[in-house]
Amino acid sequence: MIEELFEDKLKELESTAQRLRELLIETLLEAGSGHSAGPLGMADIFTAFYFHILNHDPKKPDWEDRDRLVLSNGHICPIQYVALAVSGYFPVEELKTLRKIDSRLQGHPHRSALPGLETTSGPLGEGLSQASGMALAAKLDKKKHHIYCLTSDGEHQEGNTWEAALFAAKYKLDNLTQVIDRNYIQIDGMTENIMPLDSLVEKYKAFNWEVIEVDGNNIPAFVTAIREANAVNDKPTVIIANTIPGRGVDFMEKDYLWHGKVPNADEAKKAIDEIRSMHGKIVSENQ
Repeated sequence: MIEELFEDKLKELESTAQRLRELLIETLLEAGSGHSAGPLGMADIFTAFYFHILNHDPKKPDWEDRDRLVLSNGHICPIQYVALAVSGYFPVEELKTLRKIDSRLQGHPHRSALPGLETTSGPLGEGLSQASGMALAAKLDKKKHHIYCLTSDGEHQEGNTWEAALFAAKYKLDNLTQVIDRNYIQIDGMTENIMPLDSLVEKYKAFNWEVIEVDGNNIPAFVTAIREANAVNDKPTVIIANTIPGRGVDFMEKDYLWHGKVPNADEAKKAIDEIRSMHGKIVSENQ
């Protein structure tokens, strides 16, 4: 059961999201390569998962009854690495090794390299199939843990994703919740120019999924959506999380060119200053 989100905890989560964004920028700067926009846009969701929603134990990463968080769009793994480090799965200092030779923090996550990773991902369109298999296995074994699958909107241009959607609906996998990062960008441009996807709401309804649409950069709204998803019976749920790519950094926001590049030193300093400023505004609004 996910706890109620009270004001003190919300402030704590918002501060954690700020820290994750700052660490993300520092990590990407040190690596010199990677993805910026998607990880920044998903920082609030990763904060909500690792610090409020998931039933997990960083000291026992292979605990059998843990909730599973499957990252399908593996290119945004820097924000997952940061969340894992801050929540205690490995030392924060190790973030400096991202994408370096012999690092456990590969450019796309490798399951056996790092505690807390459920799958190896990189090629898009595979995660929902993996998560559906985990959910069916949990039902067959009469397990109570929940499987969450994070996907990108762009990977919905992959046929494998829709095969998994059919599978999950057929087997009534109500222990599966998919979260789509609906940020409307991909590496070559805007999704609706590359290969239009809307309306994802109507598509998933037609595939017999429960559909919830939410502001993915609003932590309390997202937590409420997860609580609603966990109450659904006899069908899987998809949460379409509308996020702002590059969230918190004005010169990155909604710019697809930041999908697959990282800031230089001057840009990183400016980005961190903006993230801190954004956090100050959020705190002020909540007082």
